[in-house]
Amino acid sequence: MGVPGPFPGSPGRPDAPAPDREEVDRALERLGAEYEAIETSLLALQDHAGRRLLEGAELSGTTKERWAEAERSITVLWSLFDAYTAALESARELRERRRWPSAEDLAELTELLNGEGVTVPATDADAETAGGGPKGGDPEGGPARPGERFSLEGLVARINGLYARSLDVIVAADSVWSALPARIDLLSAELQRTRSLAHSVGVRPGEHPAGDDLERITEELSRLRARVIADPLAFWVSSSTGSSAPGGGRPDTGRYDRAARALEDIRREVAAVLDVRQDAERRLVQLRDVLSRADRTLTEARQARGEVLAKIAASEVPAVSGPSTALHEQLAAAADYRRRAQWHRLSPLLDSLEERAEDELHRARESLTAVTAPLAVRAELRGRLDAYRAKAARHGVAEDPLLTERYDIARRMLWSAPCDLRAAEQAVWRYQQAAAEALVPLQREGREES
Repeated sequence: MGVPGPFPGSPGRPDAPAPDREEVDRALERLGAEYEAIETSLLALQDHAGRRLLEGAELSGTTKERWAEAERSITVLWSLFDAYTAALESARELRERRRWPSAEDLAELTELLNGEGVTVPATDADAETAGGGPKGGDPEGGPARPGERFSLEGLVARINGLYARSLDVIVAADSVWSALPARIDLLSAELQRTRSLAHSVGVRPGEHPAGDDLERITEELSRLRARVIADPLAFWVSSSTGSSAPGGGRPDTGRYDRAARALEDIRREVAAVLDVRQDAERRLVQLRDVLSRADRTLTEARQARGEVLAKIAASEVPAVSGPSTALHEQLAAAADYRRRAQWHRLSPLLDSLEERAEDELHRARESLTAVTAPLAVRAELRGRLDAYRAKAARHGVAEDPLLTERYDIARRMLWSAPCDLRAAEQAVWRYQQAAAEALVPLQREGREES
């Protein structure tokens, strides 16, 4: 909607020359175009889809209050438009009396077009709107009081203000209704599909946290939709740029977005449970294999410990614990969950068991290594003794009496039970020393010959 401006000779410009016929005609033409723009805007407002929705809805809260005010403003708008129409028609009738208006006619037209000669009639909404202008004392936005007088320019400004305020309520409510309910319905449909799938894998309220979350989201979406329908303006965020254009802002989707994120988390949880159902047998077989290897390793460690105690003297041999009863009980519980299709309980149990079973196998292997360490030391000493015996044989000194004596002593210690590792190690060392001393003359002779 535009705002007509004064033309030469208007009361706001007393020093200007009297307007001529052409100037008056141009002013009437401009006011006529303004009239058509106002009429088109008011009819569009009357037919706006958001307005029809507001009229038929059971509103509450902020929307109920603001729509009641907007309805009163729309009633006043038509009253002001009627006053504008009547004033414009009076000016046109006066202009059409004569082809060449007299000075008196031009003066009267000037007063009609620019003076404050338009009186606002009383309406049914006047009792509610009188004195209820917008906050801040904006004269262009508030309703007109019965009997208040305006110029055509001032009347258009008042119409524009009321129109903008009314349209803002309608556009904002329509924007929220267009954006949120449909999205909530789509999310609710997705929630129902997720709930059906969750129930099929045992994710139910009272049995799994995700089942409780599904119920909570269902209730939240139901409450959210009802609130959006009844009070859409409670979900409207005005433009942060300070724009005064009607509908400047956006729907507030915060609650919807939180529900959507929560549902996505549940979908991932259900997907994880589904993966468990598909891989449950394979994972259970792997768990049984790992625990079986751990048990066999512990059995081997216990047998090795008995052998070490029988064959090695004066050695600290660590004790070997038995198989983990708790792990076997939990493995049996996991198999039972699979038989009963309690996938939501099987999922976390398998995750825990897989980690603990690997730890158990690692512990069993460490126990075997620890208890067989003395045997490994004896084997290393045997290998070292035979290596020095072979070296002595290659140089032809193996039959040396001292070497033979020390070799026999070391060999008896290493191949008899129980073996004293400390004494055996000393015997191997003495044989090594004797072999090194026997080889010295041979090495010296070799250097002299060269």
